[in-house]
Amino acid sequence: MKVGISNLEGIKKRNRKQESKKKVEMRKAGEERALRKITVKIELERINTQKKITVEALLDSGAMGLVMSSEFAKKQRFRLKKIEWPIYVRNVDGLFNKERPQ
Repeated sequence: MKVGISNLEGIKKRNRKQESKKKVEMRKAGEERALRKITVKIELERINTQKKITVEALLDSGAMGLVMSSEFAKKQRFRLKKIEWPIYVRNVDGLFNKERPQ
């Protein structure tokens, strides 16, 4: 079977796209694995009862504050206090996170 030059170029181009897509998928998978590994066990203590719990926390060296999810706080029965204004989270690229506080 003869393959024309234009067909051969098309095949090469398609192969490069597939290789590029695989590299992106592998990089994303690696980043997800790395995120799972950047955790540490920490101990939280209630101020009023001195009851302690050990949890796994995500370390974020670029974080600008300390936070916990409202779902976790409710599940652990931490007393929540309404703040005057919302805290909007920014991503590493400086853009606001799509999810907003409730």
